[in-house]
Amino acid sequence: MNDQTIADILTSTKRIALVGASDKPSRASYGVMAYLLAQGYEVTPVSPKLAGQTLQGQPVYAALADIPYPVDMVDVFRNTEAAYGVAQEAIAIGAKTLWLQLGVINEQAAVLAGEAGLRVVMDRCPKIEIPRLGLEKN
Repeated sequence: MNDQTIADILTSTKRIALVGASDKPSRASYGVMAYLLAQGYEVTPVSPKLAGQTLQGQPVYAALADIPYPVDMVDVFRNTEAAYGVAQEAIAIGAKTLWLQLGVINEQAAVLAGEAGLRVVMDRCPKIEIPRLGLEKN
């Protein structure tokens, strides 16, 4: 995936579902969520064990299908094996982009999502890509 495509994704995305959200500040998903919120994105945390709670001021949902509004991007903080199921859910809700975080490499998930018309970013982190591409808002 080239830089221009990644920049296009990051500038056209408004609403992100963050799958694998954690309430532990030491976890990468927590820091990335805080960063994305600070950058002006709407971020919806998805975590079955935190569902019904609020995380960083945002309501937490158990699954992508439970989110009552459309999302542009699904950012995946789950293990590689779980990525395929998340890709299926992202397709089902009509997401435009499947973003697999650093270390989450699942070619089958990427092919599935790509064939369904989603843009796929794999083994990258938006918290790294946004400043690297000069897209930071503050």
